Amino acid sequence: MRHIPRGGELLPRGKRCASVAGVVKLLLFLILFVLCWPLALLALVLWPIVWLLSIPFRLLGIAVEGVFELLRALLLLPARVLRGRT
Repeated sequence: MRHIPRGGELLPRGKRCASVAGVVKLLLFLILFVLCWPLALLALVLWPIVWLLSIPFRLLGIAVEGVFELLRALLLLPARVLRGRT
């Protein structure tokens, strides 16, 4: 008996979630467009501006996450050294 893959099985796990999220966003935008089209068009125009303004905060978040990972690695280094090879 041959295994017949379902629709999403050909895509990697992360890609499947991203495509589903994209479809959900599109459906939500279409619902907003039907209910209140001026607000939907305003959101469509302002979204690139909001995205550009959020870039410095994303970079700051990446830097802070890197500092926390470095501190975590330094704090856990003695335990890793004492544990030895497993």
